[in-house]
Amino acid sequence: MSNIFKKFKYLVPKAHSDNGHQQLNEGGRDWENMYRDRWSFDKCVHSTHGVNCTGSCSWNIYVKNGLVAWENQIHDYPETSPDMPDFEPRGCPRGASFSWYLYSPHRIKYPYLRGELATLWREARKDHKTVLETWQSIARDPAKMKRYKEARGMGGFVRSTWEEASEIVAASCLHTAVTYGPDRNFGFSVIPAKSMLSYAGGLRFMQLMGGAGLSFYDWYADLPPASPQVWGDQTDVPESSDWYNADYIITWGSNVPLTRTPDAHFLVESRYKGTKVVSIAPDYAESTTVADTWISLKVGSDAAMAMAMGHVILNEYYWGEPAKFFIEYTRHFTDFPFLVRLTQREDGKYDTDRFLNAKDLGRTDKHAEFKHYVIDEKTGKLVIPNGTMGDRWDRKEKWNLREEDSDTGEKIVPQLSVLGGMDEIVEIELPYFGNEREQRVLTRTVPARRVRTAAGDVLVTTVYDLTLANYAIDRGIGGEVAHDYEDDVPYTPKWQEKYTGVPMETVIHTAREFADNSLKTNGKTMVIMGGGINHWFNADIIYRTILNLLLFVGSEGRNGGGWAHYVGQEKLRPAEGWQRIMTGLDWKKPPRLQNSTSFYYFATDQWRSDEVDMGDLASPLAAPRYRHPGDYNVLAARMGWLPSYPTFNKGGPAAA
Repeated sequence: MSNIFKKFKYLVPKAHSDNGHQQLNEGGRDWENMYRDRWSFDKCVHSTHGVNCTGSCSWNIYVKNGLVAWENQIHDYPETSPDMPDFEPRGCPRGASFSWYLYSPHRIKYPYLRGELATLWREARKDHKTVLETWQSIARDPAKMKRYKEARGMGGFVRSTWEEASEIVAASCLHTAVTYGPDRNFGFSVIPAKSMLSYAGGLRFMQLMGGAGLSFYDWYADLPPASPQVWGDQTDVPESSDWYNADYIITWGSNVPLTRTPDAHFLVESRYKGTKVVSIAPDYAESTTVADTWISLKVGSDAAMAMAMGHVILNEYYWGEPAKFFIEYTRHFTDFPFLVRLTQREDGKYDTDRFLNAKDLGRTDKHAEFKHYVIDEKTGKLVIPNGTMGDRWDRKEKWNLREEDSDTGEKIVPQLSVLGGMDEIVEIELPYFGNEREQRVLTRTVPARRVRTAAGDVLVTTVYDLTLANYAIDRGIGGEVAHDYEDDVPYTPKWQEKYTGVPMETVIHTAREFADNSLKTNGKTMVIMGGGINHWFNADIIYRTILNLLLFVGSEGRNGGGWAHYVGQEKLRPAEGWQRIMTGLDWKKPPRLQNSTSFYYFATDQWRSDEVDMGDLASPLAAPRYRHPGDYNVLAARMGWLPSYPTFNKGGPAAA
């Protein structure tokens, strides 16, 4: 102890110094400078951490001697209304420690070239006047091309410079455009959340060169295809603050505290006002720790549980004791009332066909094949309601979803079922995609009504009738139905047990909670869905089983209700202006954009080793058009459903 005191020269304080002040610890406080300097800085800059994160959190970056010393969250977000929590504080531990990544020894700080290519380029650069001539001397020499291409996958990178790397990229793009055509150049960048400007800069360069830009969202299975399939728009969801408005939340495959860290407080804070949170996840994740109930189901079995919940809701709140709130919502906002044609097979059974349209009834309207019919409950007549697909291009003043006859403007009440006024009860077969290979079809019965068309009489039923039949609801008209929840019939609570491992009682209870909350709160029931269920084969089907639940209980499209996706704050980004810059729309139209999955599938010859037989995936009620997946992609491109570049067998012109 005495040695320590001697080292720091601790002195017994004098009573008074010459200037009248006490002198304490003379010469012994130099060590404190380290702590003072730790929080000193030369300047502070405003930034964010956009590394594959759409949080866009606001941070102060403190810089000293040209290096980041530390980061602090900025409290500069606008205040919310008194009945909502503020967005502050926004940020996460990954953001607070981001400077560690900046100065990590593993961070790549320079461009690198494969050693063989670097040698060839540097030797050729000495002998040629332009970078284009330099690259052509390599690209037109089969031996040189083989030399550096055979080295791929073998490592051997050497440090380059930004000038050298830029010259090679520019020269190779120019050579390709001159030799083969500009549409033989392709550019790919990861999600713009990495950096909107760098992404836009690269893709704009490719567009103005006449090349094609490749997509990012679908390439790593981050695109939920169910969204455009159902809504016609991509991940159009509320911002994360709307979680607070919900009164019942299921986090289904979305680990909010981990993947939406800046916004997770809205989920936690919602519990303080009484919101119940249910976690459906096979693992005890961070989202489970903030939940009131944890339903641990088997990995990948989410669709089975969702279908069983749908069975309960349809059985109790539609067929059993119809809930007016649900009935009115689905009648107005879903396709439940629309009429579907039934076609008879040689064995007497029926298949579902397509919507009954105005062209079927002999009308010659523009886009008549896209104007579909419902039955007016008030008059029993077939009418075309406002807002059918054909109205969007023909009678644009009629596109609004109003319960009106689009021809007369009279009020209508779309009828959900033809059960009360049916002409026949017919047996239909529906495809079944469960694991039991011996059962490929479901035999159900539906009420049907006969309609006289221009080509003769046809039987029709409603989407509502087909939905209840598919979910095995017993309506007293026969067929393979579930007489109670313990029947092991697709898609009952008992049936789902063997897939999910979740007791049927839990599923029934959760479905009732889900629906009851929506009735009591006018739709403030929410599902936060995430990549945990999106990254599965046929994920669009899994998603749609859950989206059905939200539509059944009238929650979609309401504050505090519906589907909330893991993309979070993406709606806050200046998409319109960024899109114009990124695609070069100020110079030319249309942009050349292609989905990466299709491009790499063909460009890298993956199709040659693809052993998937489309006959195993197709509906058992229809013969597949093709047996190889690649043929469907070619069909989609030829029909204009998918872009495909290069489009022709010779190069097209560059941008003007």
